Amino acid sequence: MSVLTILSRSSVRRAFSPFLTRGYAAKDSITERKPGASAKDTSAAEEQTLSSCPPGTVLDGLNYLKGQPAVIALPDEEYPPWLWDLLKPKVYEDDGPGGKAEKKRLRKENQQRIKDRNFMKTQ
Repeated sequence: MSVLTILSRSSVRRAFSPFLTRGYAAKDSITERKPGASAKDTSAAEEQTLSSCPPGTVLDGLNYLKGQPAVIALPDEEYPPWLWDLLKPKVYEDDGPGGKAEKKRLRKENQQRIKDRNFMKTQ
C-alpha cells in the first residue's frame, strides 16, 4: 500500500502548503517611490502609463517554449490601442423590453439567485 493512499489529499496539502504557494516577485528599485518625489509628480506619471510594469521589465512565466529568450515588456506606445480596452466591462444599450441589455441583466440576476439558493442549502 502506498503512502498516498493512506493519507488524505487535504492532509497532504496542509503539510506541503508552504511549498505549494506562490509568492510575489521582488520589488524593483525603479518602481519604488523616491522619497524626494512629490505626490503631483507621481500622479502625473501614473496618468501617462497604461501598463502595470515599466518598459524593459522581464516578464517571467510568459515564455513557455524552451530555448527562447525572456519576454521583456515594451513601452505602452508599441502595443496596439485595442489592448487597453480588453478589461473594460461591456456596456449594452438599453433597447427596450426583450432587448440584449435586459436579457443580460435578467440572466445575471438569475445566476445570482441560484448561487444564493445553493449557498443557503449548505448552511
